Amino acid sequence: MTEPTLLTISGSLRAGSYNRKLLAQAVQAFGPATVVQADLRLPLYDGDLEAAEGIPAAVLTLAEQIRNADAIVIASPEYNKGITGVLKNALDWVSRVEGNVLRGKPLAVMSANGGRTGGETGQYMLRACLTPLQPRLIPGPFVMVANASKEFETGTLDNAHYLKAISELMQALRAEIR
Repeated sequence: MTEPTLLTISGSLRAGSYNRKLLAQAVQAFGPATVVQADLRLPLYDGDLEAAEGIPAAVLTLAEQIRNADAIVIASPEYNKGITGVLKNALDWVSRVEGNVLRGKPLAVMSANGGRTGGETGQYMLRACLTPLQPRLIPGPFVMVANASKEFETGTLDNAHYLKAISELMQALRAEIR
């Protein structure tokens, strides 16, 4: 079998974000794969823009990356007890692309956050936002890295508890690839 294609999506645009670092750990735990990183620098969803100009090229690129992925992992912080704006915007745009590109895709969710819950509320909201798009959402184990600045102090995650959960989640994601 050829290497699967793993699409990583960060709900944070910041280059040094803890969620990008978390995705790097997830990629390592996933094992051999062709890794593609999504870019969520998209225009804000606007029905008038869509009507006048159609789906923007950057959104079509993201939809094609999703369509071509064998599996997807999303890591996102929690902003104000919810999903990040860039991630919600991307889901809104992708939902407008014909053919529901997320339907049936194996997808895992994780989060790293500065607070003590590790982004729990944002992760639950993300799962709710994904429901109408019908991916094959991996139920767990949950990966919610709390106090991310401390956990990533060395640049990588060294906490054995989190590493075990990431490994189990990524192996469950890999097992869902048909």
